[in-house]
Amino acid sequence: MKRQFTGFDMTRILVAGFGVVIAVNFLMASLAVSGFGGVVVDNSYVASQKFNGWLEQAERSRALGWQARIDRDASGRLVIETSGVPAGAIASAELRRPLGAREYADLTFPPVDGTGVLRSNETLAPGRWTVRLTIASGDLRYSEEMPLP
Repeated sequence: MKRQFTGFDMTRILVAGFGVVIAVNFLMASLAVSGFGGVVVDNSYVASQKFNGWLEQAERSRALGWQARIDRDASGRLVIETSGVPAGAIASAELRRPLGAREYADLTFPPVDGTGVLRSNETLAPGRWTVRLTIASGDLRYSEEMPLP
């Protein structure tokens, strides 16, 4: 004899179906939050108000005519090849991982010499990084953000 499909059976199916959907949503949300290492601001409104200033700073950096190319040597040090940068300029780099766990590093460099090639004083862990490079000479300031392969 066949058992009759009741309202209680339908309730169990609905609860189980929605339970699976909710469990998957919580799992995906927790994975997304734990794996996001991007840039986060405390107040997005304040950051949006500063955006035009950041664009102006980028334009001033381009107007200097300075150029920098970043690479990594075999010892794990960051190497910057510069052109147009005056001797004695001071360079620094702030690094962050673009993906995965939040990891940050700050590197310092000796002052720019006649060769225009700088090697960081510290070594850098392997992997992908996003580099925010700053070079300053007197009142002149060059800033650029670029990926490190």
